[in-house]
Amino acid sequence: MLAHAGSEEIEYPTSDGVPMGETDTHRNQIMDLIHALEVHFMEAADVYVSGNLLMFYEKDDGHRHLSPDVLVTFGIPKRERDSYMIWEEGKAPDFIIEITSKSTRVEDMGLKKGLYAFVGVREYFIFDPLQEYLSPRLRGYRLEGEDYVPLVGEPLASQALNLDLRVVENHLRLVDRATEKLLPTRRETEEARRQAEGRAQEEAVDSENSVLRHTQLP
Repeated sequence: MLAHAGSEEIEYPTSDGVPMGETDTHRNQIMDLIHALEVHFMEAADVYVSGNLLMFYEKDDGHRHLSPDVLVTFGIPKRERDSYMIWEEGKAPDFIIEITSKSTRVEDMGLKKGLYAFVGVREYFIFDPLQEYLSPRLRGYRLEGEDYVPLVGEPLASQALNLDLRVVENHLRLVDRATEKLLPTRRETEEARRQAEGRAQEEAVDSENSVLRHTQLP
């Protein structure tokens, strides 16, 4: 993507060349969280959910970017984007999760944490799915003034999302506070769809058989 700054052309790349997750565990965790949030906020036209998207935080500098694993922003249109430019959207994301590892710990706990606070990300969560270095493996921070304050409690509560974050069978899950139900993973959504289709087929067969029985009566 190209933009003009005076007489110069500024290139904003759409990829940093880094894969979504360094292991299947990391990638699946990221994809399940994005899926759960997309389904949860499906009817909200002003809630944007994404992940592994370049987020540029300094105008006219295509090198100043980060790539959050999962992000949610309230108050902006739900549409597809090539990248997230804070100055164009008018705000930073409200919520970010990084699925961390030993190889990304310095960036996740240092550079990213500091920059997310600097640009105004309201809540920042970090999850270590393989328990490589974080104890506890899930940490959360909420912005107060210009600095992050650690969240405490179990499960951790997101004020931005009005959801709880809980580790269930080594998987980070999101919990609807109103219903206490887990937001579905991709596999759970697909299984629910198959079950619904199966029930619909059974009902169609039962209805057809009922019609046949009535037409065969003397």
